[in-house]
Amino acid sequence: MADSGKIFPKVTLRMFDPSDADDFMAWAGDARVSRFTREDVFTSRDDALHHIQRTVLPHPWYRAICIDNDDRGAVGSIWVDPGQGAVDGCRGSISYRLAHDYWGRGIATLALKAAVKVVFAEWAHLERVEAIVRVENLGSQRVLEKAGFVREGVLRRYVTHKGKAEDMVMYSILSSEV
Repeated sequence: MADSGKIFPKVTLRMFDPSDADDFMAWAGDARVSRFTREDVFTSRDDALHHIQRTVLPHPWYRAICIDNDDRGAVGSIWVDPGQGAVDGCRGSISYRLAHDYWGRGIATLALKAAVKVVFAEWAHLERVEAIVRVENLGSQRVLEKAGFVREGVLRRYVTHKGKAEDMVMYSILSSEV
């Protein structure tokens, strides 16, 4: 079998800590990464620290993506928002960001697979985890497919991003598929 030349490192997901603010800035402060997210680029360490303290730490399932034997610390984030109530309680919505330097190495795929496995184990009531991706974000669509998610279709004018209604692609994975 031919060597593809790609290195697939071991990925670890862990809780965030305020000391991760500098690592957080490496991707949250990068316009290439935030281009497809709902948030603007973070412009200061204080903004990143405030976001970690206000949003990340109290979140029910928000993890840092780390690579074993890499001294850079957190290289991305992944989180799941649980559905609420009788109608939405059976599903969670997953999102992720990864530092640009780590794109194309299989890291996001490994992080997604690990997160889905843990979330379904921790939240046994979930039947599905879903992700929505901007139509033009082909890289993220490929990541989701490699992680076992199924493309369900295009949600027309589903979100407003920076003042403009945009189409999104819905992906999902069921607990029975993990």
